[in-house]
Amino acid sequence: MTSSENMSNHWWWRPGWSAGRRFYTWHLVFDSQSDVHRFAGRYRTALAGADGLDLIPDRWLHLTMQGINFVDEVDQADVDLIVEAARARLAAVPAFDLTLSAPVLDPEAVLVPVHPQDPVRTVRAALRAAIGDVLPEVPENAEGFRPHVSLAYSNSDGPADVISEALTLASVEPATARIESAELIVLHRDNRMYEWQPYARVALGKPGT
Repeated sequence: MTSSENMSNHWWWRPGWSAGRRFYTWHLVFDSQSDVHRFAGRYRTALAGADGLDLIPDRWLHLTMQGINFVDEVDQADVDLIVEAARARLAAVPAFDLTLSAPVLDPEAVLVPVHPQDPVRTVRAALRAAIGDVLPEVPENAEGFRPHVSLAYSNSDGPADVISEALTLASVEPATARIESAELIVLHRDNRMYEWQPYARVALGKPGT
């Protein structure tokens, strides 16, 4: 595990965001992944005594992939066309397994890099291509993507030593996740948590689904 000496509040309002706004974005989600839930639960227990963290419950665990736009800035018909383009492109991408192991202490979060990264990047590239099939520009950068699953977000500024020590003392077996789909969701962050409603789930490696 690597460490940050200080934590920063994750919940500052990034450009375009405000209470009540909703955003279309693609995630990998873990709603039926019991091994990931076991892994995250053990770390929630280990971090329960550390101030300044919002621990992420199982239902909101996710791997951020690729945004589209705010709901009020994109035509829903275009969103539906993106979903259909994603179905066609992801039909050629096989399902795969991911491993989650040692957390990394980032200034704004406790996060877990996932391995292998190549299949995640392949899915993201397919989603970006699907967006490009419909919209004149694909948002967000193609480069600099770091596939990870966050376990907690920092909700204040302060030293990281207690959090770092709690992670160091925790002994948690790695988790395996089976990735068989990508999910388009309608995301908000009104409650100091990333919460969403599902919009469409697109299967990997299954033409015509």
